[in-house]
Amino acid sequence: MNARLTVTAVIFLLGITTAFPVLADAYGPVRRGEDLWDIARRVYPSEEVSRDQVMLALLKANPQAFDAPCNANSPLKIGAILEIPSLAQVRALDREQASQEFGRQLREWENHRVSDKALICLPATRTAVTAPEQPDVPAPGMAPVDEAAPPAAKPATAPAESSATPAGSPATPAGPAWEQRTVRDMEWVGIPILALLIIGIILRKYRRPALVAAPLPVAAPAEGMVDYDKMTVEETLARLNTDFAQGLSAAEAAIRLRSVGPNALEEKRIILLQRILPYFWGPIPWVIEAAALLSLLTRDWNDFLVITALLLFNAVIGLRQEASAANALAALKSQLALKARTLRDGQWREIEARDLVPGDVIRIRLGDIIPADAKLLDGNYLSVDQSALTGESLPVSKKVGDLVHSGAIAKQGEMVAAVTGTGASTFFGRTAKLVESAGAKSHLQESVLEIGNFLIFSTLALIVALAAVELYWGTSFLHLLKMALILLVASIPVALPAVLSVTLALGALKLSKLKAIASRMEAIEEMAGVDILCSDKTGTLTQNKLTLGEAQPFGVTAQELILAGALASKAEDHDPIDLAVIGGLSDTGALAAYHQVQFTPFDPLGKRTEAMIEGTEGRTFKVTKGAPQVVLRLCQMDAETRSQAERQVDELAAEGFRTLGVARADEGDRWVFLGILPLFDPPREDSAATIAEARRYGLAVKMVTGDNLAIAKEISGQLGIGERIRAADALFPAGVEHGEPPVAAIRQIENADGFAQVFPEHKYGIVKALQQGGHIVAMTGDGVNDAPALKQADVGIAVSGATDAARAAAALVLTAPGLSAITRAVEESRRIFERMTSYIIYRIAMSIDIMLFVVLATIVFGLFPLTAIMLVALALLDDVPIMTIAYDNTVPDSQPMRWNPERTFTVSVILGLLAVAQSFGLLVLGMEVLHLDAVHLQTMLFLQLLIGGHLLLLLTRTRNAFWARPYPSWPLLAAVIGTQFIGVLMCGFGWLVPALPWNLIGWVWVYNLIWMVVQDGVKWVTYRFIEHRSGSGGALPIGALTPLRPPVKPGRRAASPAVPDRFSAPRSTPVLPPPVAQSPAPPSAPAIRSRTGSPIPLRRGRTAPGS
Repeated sequence: MNARLTVTAVIFLLGITTAFPVLADAYGPVRRGEDLWDIARRVYPSEEVSRDQVMLALLKANPQAFDAPCNANSPLKIGAILEIPSLAQVRALDREQASQEFGRQLREWENHRVSDKALICLPATRTAVTAPEQPDVPAPGMAPVDEAAPPAAKPATAPAESSATPAGSPATPAGPAWEQRTVRDMEWVGIPILALLIIGIILRKYRRPALVAAPLPVAAPAEGMVDYDKMTVEETLARLNTDFAQGLSAAEAAIRLRSVGPNALEEKRIILLQRILPYFWGPIPWVIEAAALLSLLTRDWNDFLVITALLLFNAVIGLRQEASAANALAALKSQLALKARTLRDGQWREIEARDLVPGDVIRIRLGDIIPADAKLLDGNYLSVDQSALTGESLPVSKKVGDLVHSGAIAKQGEMVAAVTGTGASTFFGRTAKLVESAGAKSHLQESVLEIGNFLIFSTLALIVALAAVELYWGTSFLHLLKMALILLVASIPVALPAVLSVTLALGALKLSKLKAIASRMEAIEEMAGVDILCSDKTGTLTQNKLTLGEAQPFGVTAQELILAGALASKAEDHDPIDLAVIGGLSDTGALAAYHQVQFTPFDPLGKRTEAMIEGTEGRTFKVTKGAPQVVLRLCQMDAETRSQAERQVDELAAEGFRTLGVARADEGDRWVFLGILPLFDPPREDSAATIAEARRYGLAVKMVTGDNLAIAKEISGQLGIGERIRAADALFPAGVEHGEPPVAAIRQIENADGFAQVFPEHKYGIVKALQQGGHIVAMTGDGVNDAPALKQADVGIAVSGATDAARAAAALVLTAPGLSAITRAVEESRRIFERMTSYIIYRIAMSIDIMLFVVLATIVFGLFPLTAIMLVALALLDDVPIMTIAYDNTVPDSQPMRWNPERTFTVSVILGLLAVAQSFGLLVLGMEVLHLDAVHLQTMLFLQLLIGGHLLLLLTRTRNAFWARPYPSWPLLAAVIGTQFIGVLMCGFGWLVPALPWNLIGWVWVYNLIWMVVQDGVKWVTYRFIEHRSGSGGALPIGALTPLRPPVKPGRRAASPAVPDRFSAPRSTPVLPPPVAQSPAPPSAPAIRSRTGSPIPLRRGRTAPGS
């Protein structure tokens, strides 16, 4: 940072130092197309003297510099050096008489132009200021001076101060000759400035990227730190001064938090200077700074001030946009903050992971991202994935007494641990190298960069052509370089990436208010293009409010069956199934008589929970609950009992019920089947309507569930999804990992309405097959082993209540249950995509308009249509409406949207070329019809580009007519009206530009409004033609998706599906194993009743609970 500041300061001081020699009383050389009015404004910008006084004084002091030395309206000779009269000389001319004299000369010049008669001037005798010999080039639209006219004469009234140096006398260093030589020598200053600019941009473009540290092996603690790995559990608890049964008190935890700080890596603090410096250091700031330096060298004070204002304005706007994006991302980050289950004051509670302190007792469950370094205290086992920390590819098994590290993921099991290190004191904090790395770019961002590069190279090519022509005609190199740099800044959409980033960030904040948090900004673009949503059933399509139906006991009472299921549950884990079973007890106080010695949580491989219980008399026994086929397999049963149990499971499944099998083992592992617990989860009230709405947006919803076919068909039929449900294992008979799915399987998956008996690896295969079929796929998930499918999907969605691992892998995290959150996210994403695409079209069209018009008008007509101040003012006034695009009103399209660069570029080029024709039309009218001089012609063209550009913005924001809905938002409309008001006042009162008559300003507005209607009609025809050519029968969005997407994105595929894991226990009811003999069961099961005792009708089509 210090080196950058030093280099910037040195360059600035050198620029000021080299500018001093040209601050003499001379102006020049005169540039091609430069007008006396503009020169007079520059040399004496104050209001002490009038422009007429200054121009007549310049004429008297420099008659040889004019084609007609007796008329101030005649063209100046290119390359002439003008002597600047003193203020006393200017004041010597009476203001009123000067006005009358200039008016007379103007009428004389107009008569000369119209009649084509020669303008006769007396011979000139002045020799002090001479112009280099070269062909005279008349100003555009002006008649050439008669070559036969006699030479100009020195005005008789020339003041004594303006007398020339006697012929033959040597010029002293203080004389005009030295001044002319010095100014001419300064032309070469532009060459090193240009060379430094090019070298800096090349070095910045191809600088070596920072190296990223590879994962490090587990290292020993630093010197002076406690090595908890060598301590026993008791020693660890003693060292941490914590109680295993009670945990820390809230007061003690607060004291420790103040002492050690939050459980987070310290973020690098960026001072204000470091935030500001990038806006003055980089390719684009260098271009603007070089233009400001050149303005200083050429004594263009107004240009210097306005260009400096542009630099500062860009910095202020950049800081504001950066702050908006940072605030939006900070809000999202806070909503995605990790939680931890900790024991405080003897009660388990959930807190933010950043509030953990050493000594906290925490519970680590399947799917958790371990929030801090910890020592395992209690539990059967824990399998953790610490590949992100150590590079180990396989999960590592942990037991009591082992250490686990912050950032690892719990893959299986559940254990209690004591926190040993937080924040920078963790293994991750000691070994990780914090590097700043850019995230993956979306298709839209990559395409925008390609378009930006195309515009940059096109602009540079046009500038080279312009430079060749202008240098041939003798234009000042410094002036040409400054104009080229300013033209580069005004034409290239340098703010395009920043505007898109801010729009995405603000859009992500809006999505978070809709209960959908985008963890990757590019997911917003991808969400707009999704055409298939594979949705989980539980909690998304259903209410996830499991209620226990009437128990189906086998040889025991209903309450004994429910009690056994409740003993195989753990209330503090807040598992919906466990809570439903415990809630089925008529007296929850019955659990107090039993002590849960050991608990094995749900394992997606075993599909059941198990607990060892100590009874009232000190006897121990085991209980288990889980998928019926798994529990039945544990028990020895006769064929009749097994058949009865299977029949009840199938009947309940056909009506949308989920079922749990419950068993008990009193001695050894002799399990006795106790019965079936039916659970029902009613569909969400809004699910059917939301699915119908999703179809109106072109979004096909496919249900994904671990339940069997009967349950899946019942629920999908109730929701209107369809009954074409396929069993996942039948679609992948050889397994997901065995190569690509065949074409026949892809078509079956495309045509299916849903999938049953799904394991996590099946989700991965379903997503992959749909992507190969050309679809943009969103997949929901909640378990740790859903991560491969979530990463493979174009938009992975972690549903409400998902594990930390699933949330980390997902692009979109839902904070509210239900499908409506997803459809709202799709709708808002399409709105954001519309805003970004309309801005891209506008900016490309405006770049084409400014570049082609300025370059071609300069080459063809010999006139710079805009001065440097006008170009800078145009860039400033264009930036204001651009900032409000993120708030514009849009209507989400009814079909999925994808970035189509060819279509967008076609519309942009057509509108841009129309804008060029519009500008040339006004230029011709001004020259041939209105007979405006050069300076007023420039003002009119400046006003035309300002009005036409903002009207073009109102055109590109919608595919429909500009007067149709949706109307522009108030921020956008106010910004456009405000900038137009400023532009009109500038032109009407002559602020920074020559003043225009108010009636002419009105006609410029009329001209632009007429062209607005023409452009809108051409835009409508262009879109209709594109739709017809693409074979679309309906309206397409601005960047609509072509029918098929490319094959699966590179880098989006997971290496291989992970081991099956939980996605809500138990969800599947696969085919039952062969029966095993057991003692006779009850002759028949009672009718299914709810817990309240009311009968539940078992007929298809009822408004029944599902899962």
